[in-house]
Formats: sequence, structure tokens, C-alpha cells
Amino acid sequence: PLYNCSLHQNISYESPEYKVKDVDFLYDLTYTQNMERIYDQEIFNNIYKLIDNAEDFIILDLFLFDRDYKNETKYIKLSRNLTDKLIEKKKNNPKINIVFITDPINTFYGVYNSEFLEEMKENDIQVIVTNLNKLRDSNKGYSFFWRLFFSWFGTSGKGWLKNPFGEDAPKVNLRGYFKLVNFKANHRKVVITEKNAIITSANPHDPSSLHSNIAFLVDGNIIKDLIITEKAVADISKSKIDFPCNIEESEKGDLKIKLVTEEKIADNIIKAIENTTEKDKIDVAVFYLSDRKTVNSLTKAAKRGADVRMILDPNKDAFGIEKNGIPNRSVASELIDDSHNKIKIRWYNTQGEQFHTKFIAVEKADSTIIIGGSANFTRRNLRDYNLETNLKVIAPKNSDIALEIKDYFNKLWENKGAEYTLDYEKYRDDSIW
Repeated sequence: PLYNCSLHQNISYESPEYKVKDVDFLYDLTYTQNMERIYDQEIFNNIYKLIDNAEDFIILDLFLFDRDYKNETKYIKLSRNLTDKLIEKKKNNPKINIVFITDPINTFYGVYNSEFLEEMKENDIQVIVTNLNKLRDSNKGYSFFWRLFFSWFGTSGKGWLKNPFGEDAPKVNLRGYFKLVNFKANHRKVVITEKNAIITSANPHDPSSLHSNIAFLVDGNIIKDLIITEKAVADISKSKIDFPCNIEESEKGDLKIKLVTEEKIADNIIKAIENTTEKDKIDVAVFYLSDRKTVNSLTKAAKRGADVRMILDPNKDAFGIEKNGIPNRSVASELIDDSHNKIKIRWYNTQGEQFHTKFIAVEKADSTIIIGGSANFTRRNLRDYNLETNLKVIAPKNSDIALEIKDYFNKLWENKGAEYTLDYEKYRDDSIW
């Protein structure tokens, strides 16, 4: 087909609601304290624990997975560390099934091989590079012509053009760039075993290793739903995830959780916002915000009297490249103007790294709704174009996770103990252009 607008089964998925006792909230945070840059990290330490404790299988679906081609010593070698961890696990337990799913950006859409993925294959780890051609076309005008004129030639072959990931990165060819402009991605970030799973905003990518991120650690029946959604990615990539697994039910409790992917994430975010009243609070912490329905819903909620606060990345840094603030600065200006200054916004104090967090928390009279994971609040992330995975939690207002999320946001908002965030005026940009 010259244009793809269909969805494969179990993409854009919403699981049943499960009652559980615990969901662990994890985060990485980079901040300034007494003029010194501090790096608090716990997400990948918990991912390594999941790998250590797995006995039957490990499924990983991770977007960016590459090293730093500038040879910077300040980054954590996440790609190498994770590769070595998985290979060691396979050698120590040859019967364990390990599946690593990733996005073709890590091979620049097939122009060259990834050293880490090749090492995994050599050690009997199943590697699946997602077939993005099966996803809906987000760049509709271009994708028609790409399918008609360029897709037939593939992307493999010697490169001669600069790689956008760095001067020392492998050279790429024009056909790789042609495929890049389709603007598609498997943007998911999940790690699944028979015992636990982590849904996160963090990539095992060296230049991303100092970003601020969040994650949720879960167990129980929701793991079966995570496997269903990953089997769908394997299916569209002409691969299979097919092995028996026994998932223990988690202890039932007062928390309600649900797995949501792709546009089902947007549906649940919009529903949570639209159901707010003047007595409710909405806290948003996100790397990118531009989805029109989400922006409009937040404005209407503020006008109804809901207390809306946002911590946004200033969109000024991207792996050593200086950015101009799009989309957050222009959207922030619109939100403040259209809400008549009712929406309050602060910028995370980034200094080369990114505030890569992605979640919304809606605090109501007796409960808090939390939705977070891989998805930015943009059209590509929320409207069935990218592959995304988020967790929805409905928690009693005084539950541990509700209080942890609230304390986390308030700490950043109020700069408790460090300079986490900056006043809106710091990066205010009201220009129409």
C-alpha cells in the first residue's frame, strides 16, 4: 500500500482494571545543589534487579539504545552495561528466553549494524527491530511519495553523509534520511519478566543517561497484558514472542491499575482532565507538550477552576544541539494567555540534559489519577502514530504512591533543598513566529 492508516490488532490497547496493593514510583533526577550538579539515579538499578531475579523470560522494548559517539566521559555507559548484563544472564541461565525489541533508529533504519544488538544475537538473545512501515503514517504528504518512489531501494549500503548522532558515528546514506522523514518510532520503554515489570520514560542511551525520568514498578496480571502488547510489535515485525510463562497474581489492594498504549493513553488523559472540577488539582510534568486536544482540555479545566500546574522542559538542549524552545515555550505562552493566567508553569532547570519525565496527576477529593510512561503529550505520541506504553493508576488520596507523586512534584515546584525549577519568565516566549 502507498499509504498506511490501519492499526494492527492489540496496538492502541487498554487492559482490564486490576486491584493491587503496591505500585513503586521510581525516578532519576538531575539538579543543582550548592552550585554543584547532582545525579540521583534509581531506574536502571531497578531494571538490573529485574534481570537478576528473572528465571523464565525477559522482554525488553526500548527506544534509544546506543553509545556516545563524542567519547564524553561524563555519560553513564547504559547501552554497554545493559548489553553486558543481558549476555551475562543468558550465559548463567541458558534456558531463559530473552527478547530485545527496539527501534530502527539505532541502526539508522538499516544503514549500519548496532554493535550491541549484534553481540546479543551472537549470544542467543532474540533481537527484534521494529518494522515501522506497519505503523500509521504521521507525515502523510511525504510518506505517500516515499512509499511510491524510495521505499523499494531499501537503506543498506555504504554511507557517506554525516550521522546526526555525532561526528564519530557511522556515516549514513541518503536513503536512510529519506526513511527518517516518515517520522515514526517504537518509542516504548518497558522491561518485563515473569515476576515484575517496569514502565518508564528512560532510554538505555548513553547521551540520555543524565536525563530526569520516571518509572513504575508493577507485578501481577498486568504483566500478561504487557506481553500481549509486545507480541503485537513482534507480529508487525515478522517475528514471534511465543513461550510459556506463569504469572503470579499480585496481592489485591486499594490501588487500581490499567495498561494503556498509543491513543488509549490520550483517551484516559483527556477523560481525567475533563472530569475535573474547581476543587481538583492537575499536575503535569512532561518533556514535550503540543497535542491540541490535551492543550485545550487543560485550558478548559483551568477556566472551570481546577488548579493546574506544569513543569516543562525548556526545550533548549538535544544531545549537544541548541534548540529554540519548540514546542513547549510557544504552547506555554498560549496556555497562560488562554487561561487568563490561571495555569501556572515552571521550567525545569536543565543544563545540557533534559527533563524527560512524562506524567499527569489529577488529585480529586478522595483519589489521585496518575498516568505516566513513555508518551510525550504530542500528536505523534498520543494519536496512534508512535508505539507507546503508559500505566494508569487510580489511588486513594492518602496512599503511598499518591503521596510520593505529590511530594515529588512539590519538591520540584517549590525548590525544596535544591534549584530544580525556574520561574516562567526565564524562558518566556510570546512571539507568534
